[in-house]
Amino acid sequence: MGKSFRQSVLLFTVTAFLFSFFPVSISIPFILFHGIGDKCSGGVNNFTQRLSNLSGSPGFCLEIGNGEADSWLMPLRQQASVACEKVKQMKELSQGYNIVAQSQGNLVARGLIEFCDNAPPVINYVSLGGPHAGIAVVPKCASGPICVIAEALMKLEIYNDFIQDHIAPSGYVKIPGEISKYLEHSKYLPKLNNERPDERNSTFKDRFTNLHNLVLVMFQNDTTLIPKETAWFGYYTDEGFDTLLSTQQTKLYKEDWIGLKALDVAGKVKFVSFSGDHLIVAYEEVVKYIVPYLMQTSLSIL
Repeated sequence: MGKSFRQSVLLFTVTAFLFSFFPVSISIPFILFHGIGDKCSGGVNNFTQRLSNLSGSPGFCLEIGNGEADSWLMPLRQQASVACEKVKQMKELSQGYNIVAQSQGNLVARGLIEFCDNAPPVINYVSLGGPHAGIAVVPKCASGPICVIAEALMKLEIYNDFIQDHIAPSGYVKIPGEISKYLEHSKYLPKLNNERPDERNSTFKDRFTNLHNLVLVMFQNDTTLIPKETAWFGYYTDEGFDTLLSTQQTKLYKEDWIGLKALDVAGKVKFVSFSGDHLIVAYEEVVKYIVPYLMQTSLSIL
């Protein structure tokens, strides 16, 4: 028994020693954020499971609050804060993770990346139809009483404090020709995009620049995001709707407020165009443009 015990101890010691010098590869998990008016159950859960099956990586749809209602009524800064705390509590993500986000969920994802202190690192980030540079028109609402109330309130005065504090998409409505009001009263996107000259935060930029890959998917026939180019950080000029700037023409890119240019120059940004309407993704597009960024493995077993 004594000899057998000593052999077991020796084997364990040698194995631990080898692992410390030759770590094995494990799949990096991913989390998914759904869009406005949606929830993790149903179709979103099916999509998460499909991505997990195709990539071989564990995936989790991260629900904020009660899902559908809170996606409309919880301000985005609070949604990002909830996501931050949830991620830090998930042991599966402690060594790093990937993100896939749909529509408004991208602004929660980016808030998590930029604002969350002491969080595990985000490796790859796949953005599906994200309103990254804002939207110039109040988003369409599907149906239901919450939808009707939220849409009506936003049409009253988008930059009113009450609206900003209670209607999530008001935090990224950016009306061309009203940029001074937007910068003064909008409570989310100007901070997220480091747009206020006297409030730019280098930490937000550093965290965003640490991404290994950023995949920006724009839907060519998008009728939800106005303009659709916001999915690539393109947007109208401050003066009005007459001129639409490409990503590289915007001040956000040229002056590199959040590190998008740095990522692009390093070859880490993929500008991808899907042919369908908002969030209509074909199986072939999933396999070609999304799954590869969820298949990366880490080089640590710890």
